[in-house]
Amino acid sequence: MDFQLHLIRKTRENFFKLMDGLSIDSLNKVPEGFNNNIVWNFGHILVSQQILCYHLSGLRMQLDPELIRRYRKGSKPEAPVGEAELEQLKNYAVSTADQLEKDLKEGVFQNFNEYLTSYGLVLTSIGEAVAYNAQHESLHLGYAMALKKLV
Repeated sequence: MDFQLHLIRKTRENFFKLMDGLSIDSLNKVPEGFNNNIVWNFGHILVSQQILCYHLSGLRMQLDPELIRRYRKGSKPEAPVGEAELEQLKNYAVSTADQLEKDLKEGVFQNFNEYLTSYGLVLTSIGEAVAYNAQHESLHLGYAMALKKLV
């Protein structure tokens, strides 16, 4: 599981690099033919990690419920994100990765509710959820890389 945790951190670092130097307007831009933007993809990976790992384990999620609503699966950008929210998301990117690693080491995850992903995989354990999450975050980084070429 150490590799998956490293991959999550590395993907988030790469998101930081991708966003660095882009204006807040560019991060919020939804190109024609798309239904989301770079900052939505970034927020989405944070919310998805909380749902996949904590919610499915019956544990309290660490993000504000409003952020969860705005970035969860099936959502799309409702309004432009400001600099303050972007900084909040960046802070959550670090803190939620740290907390996940800590909670895994401390054995916090005792239960897990089986879940069928939109990818067609059934997750049956926290280990599978962490591995799937690492892949999911990489997928959204790829989307963000494509979006960057269009903004």
